[in-house]
Amino acid sequence: MTATTPRADHPHAEPGSGLLVLAGTPIGDPADAPPRLAAELETADVVAAEDTRRLRRLTQSLGVRTTGRVVSYFEGNEAERTPELAGELADGARVLLVTDAGMPSVSDPGYRLVAAAVEQGVRVTAVPGPSAVLTALALSGLPVDRFCFEGFLPRKGGERAARLRDAAAEPRTQVYFEAPHRLAAALTAMAEAFGADRRAAVCRELTKTYEEVKRGTLAELADWAEAGVRGEITVVVEGAPVGGERPDEAELVRRVAVREEAGEHRKAAIAEVAKEAGVPKREVFDAVVAAKKSPHTGG
Repeated sequence: MTATTPRADHPHAEPGSGLLVLAGTPIGDPADAPPRLAAELETADVVAAEDTRRLRRLTQSLGVRTTGRVVSYFEGNEAERTPELAGELADGARVLLVTDAGMPSVSDPGYRLVAAAVEQGVRVTAVPGPSAVLTALALSGLPVDRFCFEGFLPRKGGERAARLRDAAAEPRTQVYFEAPHRLAAALTAMAEAFGADRRAAVCRELTKTYEEVKRGTLAELADWAEAGVRGEITVVVEGAPVGGERPDEAELVRRVAVREEAGEHRKAAIAEVAKEAGVPKREVFDAVVAAKKSPHTGG
């Protein structure tokens, strides 16, 4: 395979004329498929699909037939298949990339192929389509003027807690993906890191028959999720409060001490100070512990 000779299996392709098309697919209801998707599926030289069986169901729902070669392109083979597809693009092929749901590259395969195409000067375009991120954000009832997408949280508790501590002071609305069997643990960790009263929304099975949007505080949602949740999950979390100067560790310790002197239990005092300051409870707790150990304090 070279970049100067048209491929025999792409009779209309010419060197340098390759095109990578990233196509959005329905996140639930097949009727949400963008109109251009059907035409792209029918005319692409190569269709790279995250799951070829789901692709087959989608083409049946749309009443279209792929005429090009269909290959799998998923997390397990993305690294090794990217050079192959990049070679097809260099030879002038029109390659269509689709994932199971939503836009490629958004917590799905695609980034490597886009980077490879850009590096060799191949044009990249998109068929805009449904997005679980934007759909959940719009339905959440939380501020949408500024937001950030955080993808999936780490599976291990310690790594997850560290990621959330880093995000605790983020003022923008945050969007996460989560597996249903890890949802309760994730929401509990968020409540610990962000504060139990931080508002959030859990969006389940978006655009599907059993679509549900559950809104409340992180503590309320964590309790709700303990009973078990099914389906595709997107979590939207309110950003950290803004305005006012962020108190330093000494000030956090002072505020806890004032509450303790008034008779409040230390655990409750830490929780209330964290809520008032808009910082994670762990941060206040660590500051109090450090102050108790310091020889320069009266503790």
